Amino acid sequence: MDQLKRAIIRSGLEALYFSGAHRLMRPFLGGVGAILMLHHVRPARPDAFQPNRLLEITPDFLERVVARLQRMQVDFVSLDEVHRRLAERDFGRRFVAFTFDDGYRDNKEWAYPILKRHGIPFAIYVPTSFPDRLGELWWAALEAVIAGNSAIVLEMRGRDCRVECATSAEKSEAFALLYAWLRAMPSDAMMMDAVRELAARYRVDIAAICDSLCMSWDEIRDIAADPLVTIGAHTVNHVMLAKACDTVARSELKMGCAVLETALGAPPRHLAYPYGDHTAAGPREFAIAAELGFRTAVTTRPGVLFPEHAETLTALPRISINGEFQRSRYIDVLVSGAGTALWNGLRKVRAA
Repeated sequence: MDQLKRAIIRSGLEALYFSGAHRLMRPFLGGVGAILMLHHVRPARPDAFQPNRLLEITPDFLERVVARLQRMQVDFVSLDEVHRRLAERDFGRRFVAFTFDDGYRDNKEWAYPILKRHGIPFAIYVPTSFPDRLGELWWAALEAVIAGNSAIVLEMRGRDCRVECATSAEKSEAFALLYAWLRAMPSDAMMMDAVRELAARYRVDIAAICDSLCMSWDEIRDIAADPLVTIGAHTVNHVMLAKACDTVARSELKMGCAVLETALGAPPRHLAYPYGDHTAAGPREFAIAAELGFRTAVTTRPGVLFPEHAETLTALPRISINGEFQRSRYIDVLVSGAGTALWNGLRKVRAA
């Protein structure tokens, strides 16, 4: 996320909060509840170059998020309860569900004790290749390549290119450039070939990144034994499903379910689409998820939940608890629905 975009978002959140507009808008735009999206929860790192900072918050901030929501007197619910309330139109009290993507070890080490102490249910969506230690966290590998070098030479768009990355500012620019280039590739296979080539050239061990950051199957089974915890599906290889053919998309979803069922003894009832924006999941993916019997499936499209979402249970929006915006007051604005409503053009349910 570039500095200008961050500044615009931060200014919007501040304006909505300090003007009190979010409180005025809440009765009309606050919906019936919200699903929160988190990734890493871990102590702050001192590194000047942290391009994936938006994917992590500190344990202290998670504590403050919980305290802020408790003051709002919302119900903390599981995904099964989200499904029930939407399906049965039970909207007597507003609710919030916590979800974590990717199955990071710090979820167990730092987030779980906090949520357990408060008795808050939560879900972790697991791409099964990660605990199988076959996963390739390419965004973390890209960060490591850039962090460890002052310049990178690669073939990009058919041309040999040299990307300078000696300073923190240059590293941030290089990451933004290469991330956008990789995400725009026609397929995951092409993207991963490019990342593997970069990692091999600059001696970054992709397998070691997965082993370091992600829970093992034993760790997942241990945390899944707690009734507060729901383990959801997140495909096998964390692929952008919309870029895959029908066969691959279905296989990723079905095999992800099968592996989780084998490992944990029960099939997952809930799904998160990897990446989850309009380039990664759309009507075809929503239909496949429904056909496979998922009770809910979540995107990364921003928004709170409205009664109308009972008709689109496999295309639910979430609110990102973003590491770039760790201010307690922003939670008030986001859960009020004001911030995401403006982003969505005041539409309650965005078109697929």
